[in-house]
Amino acid sequence: MNAVQISRDIVLEPADNNRLANLCGQFDENLRHIERRLDVEIASRGNRFRVTGQPGAAQMGSDVLQSLFRMTDSERIDAERVHMLLQESVMNDGESTSASSDSDEAGIEDVSIQTPEKLIRSRGVNQAAYMKSIAEHDLAIGIGPAGTGKTYLAIASAIDALESESVRRIVLVRPAVEAGERLGFLPGDMSQKVDPYLRPMYDALYDMMGAEQVTKLIEKNIIEIAPLAFMRGRSLNESFVILDEAQNSSVEQMKMFLTRIGFGSSAVVTGDITQIDLPNGQESGLKNAMRILEGVSGIAFTMFTPKDVVRHPLVQRIVEAYESDDE
Repeated sequence: MNAVQISRDIVLEPADNNRLANLCGQFDENLRHIERRLDVEIASRGNRFRVTGQPGAAQMGSDVLQSLFRMTDSERIDAERVHMLLQESVMNDGESTSASSDSDEAGIEDVSIQTPEKLIRSRGVNQAAYMKSIAEHDLAIGIGPAGTGKTYLAIASAIDALESESVRRIVLVRPAVEAGERLGFLPGDMSQKVDPYLRPMYDALYDMMGAEQVTKLIEKNIIEIAPLAFMRGRSLNESFVILDEAQNSSVEQMKMFLTRIGFGSSAVVTGDITQIDLPNGQESGLKNAMRILEGVSGIAFTMFTPKDVVRHPLVQRIVEAYESDDE
């Protein structure tokens, strides 16, 4: 590399061999993960570490090591934990460098929601802005690639609203559109036919509330999960309504859904306009709504980018590769 490199030396206290082994991982896999992501070199001897790389990367690497070491006091450090902390650090670093050009976003603090099973916390400015917009607007729309937390955070917000008694029920909606396949006849009753399309929503609910609690609330109709087509003719009052995979709604379906919002209700629409599975020539209701609803009072848009992806690091690189190819 032609750029000037520096070294950052840090000493991690206390010098606990078990915690240091937890930090480094088997065969130093956690250190190698940090090196690859930040393009730095990490040398260690006991509890002394040296991070070498470009100034910003070396500083970030030393900060990440210190943060991870603090975590070793109470949890096991694995590849997922390292990735999530790196992702958060990279996003926050990008936000700080753009602060002068976007002062409103730069001032957004992390947002967290305590669900019955776990604490859900925003990662980066876009997720924080998204959760804030959900809390402050009657209709929030999140658009961006897979893995950016659009649906997961919306469901966390819905659970929070239900727990605080801001709403009486949660309604989760998805278009039943096959993703590039023709599955043909599906056996079973209507519920069994549509459940595969709605499974990601069940997974998020189970993760935050536990399967037993979710089952009880579904039986009481406090949580309802339904295909978009079932929304016609309804008026949803005192409800938290989420339309997921909205890019696969037609223009008519999107208008129908948005006009279901009743008194005391909040709605969230999520989608990825790069993954539209509608028949050729049919306009996406989400893309149409982006154009029509821009600037309408009471509606907030959050646009996610590949840098907001919080899944496996390979997912971010895949999303970026496809975007480059499209351009």
